[in-house]
Amino acid sequence: MEKAIKEIRLTELRALDEEKMVVEGYAVVFDNPATHYDYTEIVDRNAFNGCDMSDVCFKYNHEDNFLILARTRNNSLQLIVDDKGLKIRAELIDTTNNRDIYKMIKAKLLDKMSFAFTVDKEEYDYETNTRRILHIDKLYDVSVVDVPFYNSTEIYARSKDDYLKEKQAKDLEFEKERIKLMLSL
Repeated sequence: MEKAIKEIRLTELRALDEEKMVVEGYAVVFDNPATHYDYTEIVDRNAFNGCDMSDVCFKYNHEDNFLILARTRNNSLQLIVDDKGLKIRAELIDTTNNRDIYKMIKAKLLDKMSFAFTVDKEEYDYETNTRRILHIDKLYDVSVVDVPFYNSTEIYARSKDDYLKEKQAKDLEFEKERIKLMLSL
């Protein structure tokens, strides 16, 4: 009588990155005045130099009663100061609230941003009633909002196509570097 041979098949399962909920936008646009009633405010392009952005939350309407969407502390929120302003990139985890917010951003129901901060240096022109923010001491949160103070802000959901194009470009760059390294040996 022949002995039965035990067979095991191992399979590998991978999560597809195309299901990620990624949003990007500008919470601040430099040197772009916002006027409400008779008051104007401008954020200087150097306002974030030396700003404490060590633990910034991404929120909905600055609400403390709403769950946090992403955070710099766990790298789900990235903040980039560039020539245009303060750019954000957030990868939302899969929760009911996050899916709802993501869908509203994708549908352009929510398309503006805001930020919560403290100022330690500013200039004020009393003739024009204009405040110029020269230095922000601490950034507390960036928020997707229903009604922004600055209309120049924006937020949008990255499409699966954008993600795949970016991934292909990174893969191509990696392959080029690998070939260069091999040719130099």
